[in-house]
Amino acid sequence: MSGIGGSEFLLLCIIGLLILGPERLPRVARQIGSWVGKARQMTRSLQRQLEEEIDVEKNLGFDPKELNPEDMFTPRDDDTYSPMHVEEDTEDEDAAEEEDAAPTEKSA
Repeated sequence: MSGIGGSEFLLLCIIGLLILGPERLPRVARQIGSWVGKARQMTRSLQRQLEEEIDVEKNLGFDPKELNPEDMFTPRDDDTYSPMHVEEDTEDEDAAEEEDAAPTEKSA
């Protein structure tokens, strides 16, 4: 998994024994093992969290592969319109009503 063979590991142990000495080597090895264990635990936790975030169907409630883009652009009955469009329509209707109600003047 780490790419270190048996002879390379033995060489690292001998170098560590020469540098650290027999008293400190076990304590340092235990500390390094603890760090590696914490790093693996954090990696597993991050992987699990990413897998949960990526699960789109569970998070969104539908499968995006089943979406049809053409359906997104067809108007539906429950579509809402902005108030600006409603105001423009009522202004046009008010102007049309005023024209109908105003008496027409004929010049003689």
